[in-house]
Amino acid sequence: MKPLIFAGNWKMHLGPGGARGFLDRFLPHYRPATDREVWFFAPAVSVATVAAAVTGVTAVRVGIQNVHWEPKGAFTGETSVAMAAEAGATAALVGHSERRHVFGETDREAGLKVRAALAGGLIPMLCVGETLAEREGGRTLDVVRRQLGVLQGIPAADLARVRIAYEPVWAIGTGRNATPEDAAQVHAAIRAQLAELGGPADAMSILYGGSVKPDNAAALVGQADIDGLLVGGASLDPESWRAIVGAARN
Repeated sequence: MKPLIFAGNWKMHLGPGGARGFLDRFLPHYRPATDREVWFFAPAVSVATVAAAVTGVTAVRVGIQNVHWEPKGAFTGETSVAMAAEAGATAALVGHSERRHVFGETDREAGLKVRAALAGGLIPMLCVGETLAEREGGRTLDVVRRQLGVLQGIPAADLARVRIAYEPVWAIGTGRNATPEDAAQVHAAIRAQLAELGGPADAMSILYGGSVKPDNAAALVGQADIDGLLVGGASLDPESWRAIVGAARN
C-alpha cells in the first residue's frame, strides 16, 4: 500500500531563520511511520536550510514551490531544476493555483515544468482544481481533465513518478473545503484519467488541498481515493502540522 503524503506548502513564509525555528520545534516530536511521508515545499531561499535540517530523517522530503523549464539563461528571478536539486530539493510543485491565477501560468507552461522536473530528477507534484465559478457552472471535471491533459505523451515509467494534488481554488485559504465525499469523487475521476493517459493509476498518489486543518485531516485521508494532503496555512504552525501528519487513516 502506498504511503500517505502530507505535504506542507509554506508559500511566501519562513525564510532560512524561520525554517530553522520551525524544524527545531517540529522534529524533536516527529515520529516517522511506515505508512506516511512528510514533504516540505519551502521558499527557494529556505530549501537548502530545510534539506540540511532533515538529512537522515526518515520519510521526509524537501521540495521547491516553483521551477522554470529552461536549464539556464536570462530568466531573472527564476530557479532551474538543477539549481533546486543542488540546494537539496527532490520534488517541485507545478501549477499551483496561485501560480496559475496570480502569475498567469498556463497549462502549456505547467506541462513544460513537469517534463523539466522529471528530466532533472525531481518529483513533480502537479496541482489541478477549479474556481468557484467553474464549480457552480458544473465544469469541475472538465477543468481538471484539461489541466491533467498536460501529462499526455509522458512515458508510463515517468508518469509513475508524478504526484497529483487536487486543490479546488475556492477552498484555498478561505476556510471552506470540499466535503471528503466530494473530494473523493473528483479524486476517482482523476485516477480514471491517469489510467487513460497510460499511468499506473492505482499506484499514483493523489492529494487533496484546500483549507485542511487538524480537525478535518483524518476524515479526508479516510477516503479511499485520497492519498494525502497538501496543506497551506496549517503547515506553518509546528503543533497543528504535527496533528495533521499524525492523522489516522480509518
